[in-house]
Amino acid sequence: MLPRSGDVLHVTRAASVQFLRSITFRVIRVLDWPTYDGWLWLDGYELNASGDAVSRRSIFVQRAGLRLVEAAPQHRPHTVRTARRPVARTPIRVG
Repeated sequence: MLPRSGDVLHVTRAASVQFLRSITFRVIRVLDWPTYDGWLWLDGYELNASGDAVSRRSIFVQRAGLRLVEAAPQHRPHTVRTARRPVARTPIRVG
């Protein structure tokens, strides 16, 4: 599973030995830094029990050890705006 921006993950010791205590992590982005095969750098926020961000972190984890808690909302298709009419500008009298 390759995380996407907005995904909420459960990161445990299975993802990396640095996580003696598991964390909940909201992904901002997957960094394209060079890594070993199956490993990746994630940039995001550690979440507390109520889902609030408590600290921003970059973590180095094994892709296979990540567990998806909540998927990011699906992307909406881009809507094209119609052209706006130009605003008629007229002088105003002051004083």
